[in-house]
Amino acid sequence: MSYARLLEDAFQPSTLAEPRGRALPPELELQALWFAGAFGRDFATTSGNQVRIVQFGEWNRSAGPDFIQAAVEIDGVLKKGAIELDPEPEDWERHGHAANPAYREVILHVVFRPAERESFTRNDEHHEIPRVEIGAEAIEEALNLPPREIAIARPGRCVRPLAGMDSVAVSRLLEQAAAHRATRKAARFLRMADAHGRDAALFQATAETLGYRGNSLAMRLLAQRAPLSAMKEEMDHEALLFGTAGFLSPILHEKAPTDTREYLRGLWDTWWKQRGRFETAGTRTIPWKLHGHRPANHPHRRAGALSALVTVWPKYRRVALARPFRPEAVLTFLEELNHDFWERRHTLTSAPTLRPVALFGRSQGLELLANHLAPLALHEDDGFDFNAYWKLRAASPNERVKRCGLRLFGSLETAKPWFQKVAHHQALLQIYHDFCLEDVSDCERCPFPEQLAQWRA
Repeated sequence: MSYARLLEDAFQPSTLAEPRGRALPPELELQALWFAGAFGRDFATTSGNQVRIVQFGEWNRSAGPDFIQAAVEIDGVLKKGAIELDPEPEDWERHGHAANPAYREVILHVVFRPAERESFTRNDEHHEIPRVEIGAEAIEEALNLPPREIAIARPGRCVRPLAGMDSVAVSRLLEQAAAHRATRKAARFLRMADAHGRDAALFQATAETLGYRGNSLAMRLLAQRAPLSAMKEEMDHEALLFGTAGFLSPILHEKAPTDTREYLRGLWDTWWKQRGRFETAGTRTIPWKLHGHRPANHPHRRAGALSALVTVWPKYRRVALARPFRPEAVLTFLEELNHDFWERRHTLTSAPTLRPVALFGRSQGLELLANHLAPLALHEDDGFDFNAYWKLRAASPNERVKRCGLRLFGSLETAKPWFQKVAHHQALLQIYHDFCLEDVSDCERCPFPEQLAQWRA
């Protein structure tokens, strides 16, 4: 039995504890997913016309539609203009778009809920605008988020059947779960690459990894709004990144230590000349989480690390997407990444640290491998098979992985043998995601323990 088949058998409609519907995420996250190509590029309008997104356009940083300079084929006819995303069809009227001339050039209206009643999208000249409705299944696939973020940190009913399985059977289960997760992650990267090219996909994936969990969306938005293609054209990509992020101001250098004022003044002097093209405000502002994390993970440092990678981008791209794929070469490259300012600073205005702080540590490099680069290599590189992936040693388990181990194996000590490899962590997270977080019966009606009996058979 494969892990995918186990999932299919487990979640027949009759076995679900509760319906699997969910509230939509914030509109900004939906926009980021759309722009990343997470929903694909081929759709049908609510009137049955075939739609293909030829060019996703670029983020609109001022008032008006969400994305401008887009290109869309509708029944084979190419149209150029803007794309507007709304959670619900009724938002078009609620937000006054129908009477606003700024929305006259919209060529596609994308929504994420069905209309409450029959209606059509119109502009201020009463011309109909084609509407695409992203279905619940596509949303679930793109979000890949369960109904809950965490399950109670205690052993589950699956502890007993797992304890009754020999180590070979448990290892086979985890291999299958890790392979299933890798396939999904490779597909996600390829959708981004299809939408914007492999360089942009790698740039967004790396930025997301640098953001950790608290700022992954913010870093992804930064990579989308200050794209790699723009930084190849600009004189100072560092100023472009920090300015687009919203971290620069005309008096920032006055708050900084004396030895950094010249550096910060230089960033601002460059940024203010190009800010009109990239600066955002209001509801489009990037939602940074500035507190609640270790100083070394401050968003200023994460943007600084991304900037350092842009400086050596051709070398980074070669090693990250090399075929044959060499994981250790990627980790070494990232560990050696340096920046004169950021290897001794936590924020733009902080005093220097006594010792250098790694811009891209090994544990973070392993996250990049696990979530993006290794799954892609498994899909593309015959020389990097699952056996090679299985050999990758993991860093210390984070709190999420520990929670998974406790839930499945009863204690951290019992779970310890399954914390050793990158694939172990990925497998535990996938099982936890697919079962523990989908179940809302406090483990009582979760189908996983019963499915384990079939696995053993």
